[in-house]
Amino acid sequence: MEATLLDHWKSLPIEKYDGSTDPEENLNVFLTQATLSTQDNSALCRIFPTSLKGRALSWFTRLPSSSIDSFNELSSQFTLQFATSKPYKTTSLALAGVRQEKKESLRSFIDRFNKVAIEIGDLNPAVAMDRLSTALRPGTFVNSLCKKPPVDMNDVRRRAEKYMQMEELAETRNQARAEEGHSRKESGREPMRKPNADPSSIHPPRGPRYTAYTPLNASRAKVMEQALASEILVMPKRANTPPRADKAKMCRFHRNRGHSTEECSALKDKLEDLIKQGHLASFVTSQNHQSRGGDYHSREAPLPRDRRRRSRSAKRRDHSRHSR
Repeated sequence: MEATLLDHWKSLPIEKYDGSTDPEENLNVFLTQATLSTQDNSALCRIFPTSLKGRALSWFTRLPSSSIDSFNELSSQFTLQFATSKPYKTTSLALAGVRQEKKESLRSFIDRFNKVAIEIGDLNPAVAMDRLSTALRPGTFVNSLCKKPPVDMNDVRRRAEKYMQMEELAETRNQARAEEGHSRKESGREPMRKPNADPSSIHPPRGPRYTAYTPLNASRAKVMEQALASEILVMPKRANTPPRADKAKMCRFHRNRGHSTEECSALKDKLEDLIKQGHLASFVTSQNHQSRGGDYHSREAPLPRDRRRRSRSAKRRDHSRHSR
């Protein structure tokens, strides 16, 4: 029967004692399990060392032979040997240092308070309720405890749960309002214009600067890539997509949505400027380029006023001489 008891004890999932924790707690666990099968003193003495390990087992093996008469004597020597491993007893004074922080939620504080209270073995419920009331931050929950004192700690927990839910609901609403206000502020904010900044780098211009543009033999996206690769064109700062813009259209020049690359007025003006400066000739037919270049110079560089007057005077002299 003793062998059966030993096999049963070894099969139990109980952690063996190594001498580093409370010896009385280990002794209580051993007796709770072992006395279910036997009350015999000698059997308990022989089974007890199977619950030990490390320096606790070494202590047991060094006991003099025939020095133990009963299990009571063995348990007494055991608790005396490892008395220094017994933790210090926590008293109700430990609750005096527990205070609800300024921004600590009610649920977080109650959990922290309960962890300390559980470690106090003989805590008086009246003392616990008094410590809790003084540790709470001023608010509606404390006012309710003052108006109607709780019956016991269960009553405190039940009433605290309602205020926890109210507090968490208010926090959720405040967070949702803050996020909504932030999104409105972001959508209504306009980008600030920096001094000497390129207008096309902030937002696309409202209309074209030229009445007519040079026809190209390739798409403006391809011409833009060539101009960027040749470093004669600088990519503007990325523009924000306007509200209620057509998300189906994408501009590779401004890297936003609302208009396509081919429709981009800023890109059209930039490319036209480069063409008139003599760049991107491979994308323009020579005849068209020359004709447009001549028209451009004739429009952009008119004769000065004094030269026009001298020209008209010379024509009149020629006409009078011819008539004579």
